[in-house]
Amino acid sequence: MSRNETPRSAGGTAPDVYISADVEADGPIPGPYSMISFGLTVAGTYDGRTFERRDPEATTFYAELRPISDEYDAAALAVSGLDRERLLREGRDPAEAMSAAARWVQAAGHAEGGKPVFAAYPLGFDWMFLYWYFVRFAETGSPFGHSRFLDLKTLYAARSGETVTRSVKGRMPRHLLSRRRHTHHALDDAVEQAELLQNLMAWDGAPAR
Repeated sequence: MSRNETPRSAGGTAPDVYISADVEADGPIPGPYSMISFGLTVAGTYDGRTFERRDPEATTFYAELRPISDEYDAAALAVSGLDRERLLREGRDPAEAMSAAARWVQAAGHAEGGKPVFAAYPLGFDWMFLYWYFVRFAETGSPFGHSRFLDLKTLYAARSGETVTRSVKGRMPRHLLSRRRHTHHALDDAVEQAELLQNLMAWDGAPAR
């Protein structure tokens, strides 16, 4: 029986609650540049022995934010397809949005009886923006603390025996990848990434037959 099919193991261990996260931004770093949208979804729980999938479309959070500076990189902005002028008029206030997101993350963890863990592929960019924004704007700071995160690129490298440099989606076995398109809409991509996480957690590292 695979890990995703096995009932949660006994013993009262509070599980990690994996929150798949994706960010769209108008530049390479937060502060000088802005996070313009982000998506979050519950991917599953893991108690150290058993992983349980969750429907990644069932529990989600999405926000489009008002930019925090006048600086932006046109190429970075074009990736998301979002209209920066519209976001300046209609985007959510960062303090309001990040406080709401922090409450959502904490509620998602509480609903699963565990602690939320940030998950992304690759981790660095998305964690950098969301952690900075949570610390800077959310009333309660980061709901992930400063270190509760999982890098799916590293997870794949460890399970496959591959180098981190070569642990890219184009080299992964097809059965690990989501069948969803990567749209650069933050919630779409968080859901797609949640399915990659689920498949990696159920994978023993052996090649597909």
